[in-house]
Amino acid sequence: MIIGMGSDLTNMDRIANSLERWGEKFERRCFTEIERAKAARRPFTRVGTFAKRWAAKEAFAKAVGTGFRRGVFHKDIGVVNAPSGAPTLALAGGAAKRLAEMIPAGHEPRIHLTLTDDHPWAQAFVIIEAVPQ
Repeated sequence: MIIGMGSDLTNMDRIANSLERWGEKFERRCFTEIERAKAARRPFTRVGTFAKRWAAKEAFAKAVGTGFRRGVFHKDIGVVNAPSGAPTLALAGGAAKRLAEMIPAGHEPRIHLTLTDDHPWAQAFVIIEAVPQ
């Protein structure tokens, strides 16, 4: 059963401005080490890489119904790749706790994530499913 759904559309120029203004402080505060390493390996699409991940974090916060409150922080939501290569989310801290609160007994969460970009826009959709164990 679907228990949460969220989407976000992020302007890449806004992310570029934050990166220029705040630099590593912005990166460390909002992105995981895995995300930062991936962006560093993509010098020509670095901003787009960060913008898609920003959109994924925003979409997740909407899907769990809290936004960035109740202990849910950007850095606790990390975009990673499943063994198949598909993007998904790795959660920590308050983000993981909030997701656990939403899952009915006898179920486990499954997060579906899709990312896309076309300058100047980056977009993400998140669907959270509760699957019987």
